[in-house]
Amino acid sequence: MPSSMLQALLNAFRIPDIRQKLLFTLGLLVAFRFIAHVPMPGVNLAALERLFDENQFVGFLDLFSGGALASFSIASMGVYPYITASIIMQLLVPVIPRLTDLSKEGESGRNKINQMTHWLTVPLAMAQAYGTPQLLNATSSVPIIENFGFGVNPLGTLSIMITMTAGTLLLIWIGELISQYGVGNGVSMIIFGGIVARLPAQVGQALVSGTGLVAVGIFVVLAVITIAAIVFIYEGQRRIPVQVAKRIRGSRMVGGQTTHIPLKVNSAGMIPLIFAQSILIFPGTVAGYFLGVENEWGRWVAEGVYNFFNLQSSWGYWIIYFWLVVAFTFFYTLVIFQQQNIAENLQKQGGFILGIRPGRPTAEYLYKVLMRITLVGALFLGLIAILPFLVRQATGVQTLSLQATAMLIVVGVGLDTMRQLEAQLMMRQYRGFIR
Repeated sequence: MPSSMLQALLNAFRIPDIRQKLLFTLGLLVAFRFIAHVPMPGVNLAALERLFDENQFVGFLDLFSGGALASFSIASMGVYPYITASIIMQLLVPVIPRLTDLSKEGESGRNKINQMTHWLTVPLAMAQAYGTPQLLNATSSVPIIENFGFGVNPLGTLSIMITMTAGTLLLIWIGELISQYGVGNGVSMIIFGGIVARLPAQVGQALVSGTGLVAVGIFVVLAVITIAAIVFIYEGQRRIPVQVAKRIRGSRMVGGQTTHIPLKVNSAGMIPLIFAQSILIFPGTVAGYFLGVENEWGRWVAEGVYNFFNLQSSWGYWIIYFWLVVAFTFFYTLVIFQQQNIAENLQKQGGFILGIRPGRPTAEYLYKVLMRITLVGALFLGLIAILPFLVRQATGVQTLSLQATAMLIVVGVGLDTMRQLEAQLMMRQYRGFIR
């Protein structure tokens, strides 16, 4: 497999247009890494570094910024506001009739929904641009940005918010350029590039900190096994055979072939992890604002809540995280399933599942099958979610962490990019990555 992948990559570079797309994508990712290291003015980098060493939950926010939050650059929010806007729009489509109608209008409808997503990104980015410095200041013993807030420095605060929002929009624009002229999904590639760029530093930090080679070796083996399991589940699907009835169209007979409906074991991807982590971040974030209150009882409660949700050292935290991921996997899978209208579209095309009546009975049958296979995917995602805690318990390596969301992004983006190159190579009669 590695040799065939390398040979296919060499074949891709021999084709001028594919080579141009690959180099274009690589060039924009390099530009993104430069942008991620342009710091905001007035940031106390020493205090920020100490905060990242002491506080684990800010690493989740740093994940979607591609490592830019660790240096508090102009792109410190990454593309997270856009991801949040996309999730909100996906949840609103089946609820609001107007959006439901737009989703059924084909390419033009999808373009309008995408435009609304971009509009929604701006206020979300502005809100996060105000909340992120406030959050970091509240959780740090030394202010990360001095005099931040409309009550003390309105013009300076507004300029920082506008700069951070502009950085996010710049990354979204770069991502869309990659999607249009490069290879892969641009927004996912940006997150992918940030995760991969941080790996050498994390490994070096573990070695410098005196972590034993045996523990690092066990960690690497667990990482490889986890990646293989993610690929297996990510590619897993249940194929429902479908028969398309013969129809007379003009003077021709069409239909009559047999096809299938692929129901994925994990239809939700990494979204349940994002939902669950966002909910778990919220109590600790709110508690962080009350750590300095004068009331002793209130400060004690705030410290307890803050430590439980941010230190992530107790079994209770990870058990809650596990079941939240399982619940959101079922929830998001149902939302996606309802948007697809598989049974309705199948009936319009004259297709049917053998032994199942078209229409509502088909929808109910597909729902039952989907729920059964989703149970496997949900439990697997829950296990992947608590993997960092289990690995730390097994290896004792505290400086390295198997970030569940990061691994899903890396594997998912890698597989999707390979499929795109596979399709390009097969069009030119080359053997691709996947045999």
